[in-house]
Amino acid sequence: MFTGIVEEMGTVERVHRGMHSAVLSIRAKAVLEGTRAGDSIAVNGVCLTVTALSPGGFSADVMHETLDRSALARLVPGTRVNLERAMAAGGRFGGHIVAGHVDGVGTVTVVRRDDNAVWYTIQAPAAVLRYVVEKGSVAVDGVSLTVARVNGGSFAVSVIPHTAAQTVLSLRRPGDPVNLEADLIGKYVEKLLRPAGEQAEHGAPAPGVTRELLARYGF
Repeated sequence: MFTGIVEEMGTVERVHRGMHSAVLSIRAKAVLEGTRAGDSIAVNGVCLTVTALSPGGFSADVMHETLDRSALARLVPGTRVNLERAMAAGGRFGGHIVAGHVDGVGTVTVVRRDDNAVWYTIQAPAAVLRYVVEKGSVAVDGVSLTVARVNGGSFAVSVIPHTAAQTVLSLRRPGDPVNLEADLIGKYVEKLLRPAGEQAEHGAPAPGVTRELLARYGF
């Protein structure tokens, strides 16, 4: 479990690609403290397991599913990445609940300065956007952010200078892909409100709570 508060920016040193997988070697410093092989580190918001440690970095395997569902497949040597260790039980909860399981890849469409803040507009897949609500939380490349606006097929966040400077958001430009993870709580609430086994036609998700559903169960 993570909080979306990035600890440092690391640098990809090597990418060893298999047929459908990869091994990342990442240069880092802060996240190495207290870390052992088998521990979890979020890389641009993707939870990866540390497989090897060196004095100046770590390595992690990236499986087929992860490459398909995230923007990690685009990483090349020299790419800067956001890094966060899994939350310690006694640590401060400064962001929101982030699982490190990316829901989809969005695209930055607009980067706009607003006095001391920077606005990022991000086009998102419908499957992710359904859980994004104004003033709610979303993780963008592993950074916990507050949603400022939701419009049609996109949402916008306003980022303070400190957050931009300490994360790879400062490097993002229109057209860049970003990893997105919606608020975990919303997904569980939707699942629990849908009666077991009830599905719409063609296997699509059921519509959720409706007047007919409430009447059927005596409400």
